[in-house]
Amino acid sequence: MAQSPQDLKVAILGAGMGGLTCALALAREGFKNIDVYETAHDLGFVGAGIQLAPNMARVLDRLGVWKQIEAEAVNIVETSVRVGATDAELAHVPLEYIADTYGYPHMVGHRSSLANGLYQGCLRHPDAIRFHFATTAQDVTFGSKPSFKAVPRDTTQEPYRVEADVLLGADGIKSNTRVAMLDLLGIQAGVKDTNQAAYRIMIHKDQVKDDPELLALISGNKVTRWIGEKRHIIAYPVSNNTIYNLSTTQPDINFAAATNATYTTRGDKSVMLQVFGDFCPMVQRMLGYVPEGEVCEWKLRVHEPLPTWVHESVALVGDSCHPTLPHLAQGAAQAIEDGAVIGKVLAKLPDTTPASIHKALKVYEKIRKNRAYALVELAAASGRALHLGDGAAKEERDKQFAALREGKGPVPDKWADADVQREIYGVDVTQEATERFDELFAA
Repeated sequence: MAQSPQDLKVAILGAGMGGLTCALALAREGFKNIDVYETAHDLGFVGAGIQLAPNMARVLDRLGVWKQIEAEAVNIVETSVRVGATDAELAHVPLEYIADTYGYPHMVGHRSSLANGLYQGCLRHPDAIRFHFATTAQDVTFGSKPSFKAVPRDTTQEPYRVEADVLLGADGIKSNTRVAMLDLLGIQAGVKDTNQAAYRIMIHKDQVKDDPELLALISGNKVTRWIGEKRHIIAYPVSNNTIYNLSTTQPDINFAAATNATYTTRGDKSVMLQVFGDFCPMVQRMLGYVPEGEVCEWKLRVHEPLPTWVHESVALVGDSCHPTLPHLAQGAAQAIEDGAVIGKVLAKLPDTTPASIHKALKVYEKIRKNRAYALVELAAASGRALHLGDGAAKEERDKQFAALREGKGPVPDKWADADVQREIYGVDVTQEATERFDELFAA
């Protein structure tokens, strides 16, 4: 048995935002034996834009990596919700107050900057964290010493068995850890299609140097959302205002014949332009800058809520247990909150018995589960409100937008609503884990 919590052997499956945060949070708590297994050959640092909300920044700052990420990000001071077809403004919401209210501004950045910042933080603990890239985790088993089969992608290397004191399944929406846990417990819960898909697009500043309108958007500090029936586009500048990031949501049509294992497909530019063909000329110009052959479409999937995230000394993290639609921009932030809480609860273990490890992981679940699932549902509800077609519901929503322009009522785009922001940004999960551990552990 490990002499102290910091002597425990921790295996983390997946080096996404949740897995990297788990590793870094544990290392900063003094844990010495942390192994991260990742299927990819390296992190690659690819991807599109990502919103860096205050609840995420708070965690990253405590982990010592926020300054590097912040230096490459863009501070957002306003958001505009507009009619996709006409570019008429439905709502304008100032966001300068966020920094004063929550201690951090609402920033946006490149996903690669966030991942690299976390990874560089991990590399500052070489004696504690070891990365095993190009290695797939299969055949997860449970018990006092959870284990899995590590399968190198290099077929000249033999698979081998890894045993740990704590196993954290941060292996994404296609999580092998979740599948093994649900099978063992006899729980029926599956990945669900949302009937939505997304294009993710990045336009470089030099592409639009002769287009004053688009150049102003890239050079600004604003998030803009264009909405239409069953579709929207959200856009903002990243990478120190050198790139304009666009993320769309539209009906999922192109994946009709795709297998359950497929989440991306090569898109067709002409089809993309057709999907948004009734949107305003500015949107048409933006989409027109996408090079032929570089259109990719993502299937947006979620998972049925799970009755538990924890079994024995194994816990699920991030998208393995609470994947979400992007309409609140909280997917990565919620995985990062998971990692921060896991670092705190394992560091506060009174002893290193399997029973105590299990109870500590249940404290993590108690702090995180209701919050994460509430935001999953709120993101879905916000998407439904944004995508309304003609009818009574849309008329009521547009009345709310009209009232908002006169300074009254909530913002139908929940991401920009002050009451929703308070529920998301105003919660400090790391502090809650610290203050409530003894109470929840004893329960």
